[in-house]
Amino acid sequence: MNHTQQTLRISTRARGVAQVTMTRPNVFNAFDETMIGELDAAFAQLEADDDVRVIVLAGEGRHFSAGADLQWMQRASQASHAWNLEDARRFAGMLARIDACAKPTVARIQGAALGGGVGLACVCDIAVATDNASFSVSEARFGILPSVIGPYVTNAVGKRQARRLALSTARIGSAEALSMSLVQQVVSAEQLDGAIDAVVRDLLAGGPNAQREIKQLFSQLQVGPVTAEVRELTAQTIARVRGTAEAREGFDAFLQKRLASWSPGHGS
Repeated sequence: MNHTQQTLRISTRARGVAQVTMTRPNVFNAFDETMIGELDAAFAQLEADDDVRVIVLAGEGRHFSAGADLQWMQRASQASHAWNLEDARRFAGMLARIDACAKPTVARIQGAALGGGVGLACVCDIAVATDNASFSVSEARFGILPSVIGPYVTNAVGKRQARRLALSTARIGSAEALSMSLVQQVVSAEQLDGAIDAVVRDLLAGGPNAQREIKQLFSQLQVGPVTAEVRELTAQTIARVRGTAEAREGFDAFLQKRLASWSPGHGS
């Protein structure tokens, strides 16, 4: 798998692992309407591909993503409300596509993740960053707000931290991003790809159907009291999944001291 588009490159990182790389390094992988459309289409394509188990999102060059392309934003400021609404809906749809992707997603972050770039990190299941990476929810500096990415930033770091990041536009480092769960791991630049590969190996060890079920279930759970409805949802889910062929294979593999059929190295 190796497809080059106008703003993206889709490649095979390893067996069962696709990498989507943003390829606008001259503008720090800032995205415009073209990249938004290509990201949406790429994740739809990879989600539907049975040979793909894990998707890595990366940025070419020194930076992960500087967020929205400022020339695109300048055009938007001069456009009609109807144009802006349709444009914002496309952006919201792309983020929702990645967030709801049935397959595990990993953000590979180096350099800066600004504005919508933070949003991209937050819609991935796992984010791994270099120790010199930096993050800023920077929209207020341009007289706008992080409206579309706001729910995902809030889900990632909590409402209080999300407010602080959005109101102050402060640029924070990787250590602080890790402390608030904006990223899940911080490594040196030299260790980044090795760390991504280790995360991917862990993900490939899980059953693909189980991972789809995890993502679907967790998208319905909220922090707060465990209500009767939540208890019933979780009971119904595990009762259904326990009876699947994948679950039987998982238990059989463990008891027979062998790799499950979906695990890397099975059959070798």
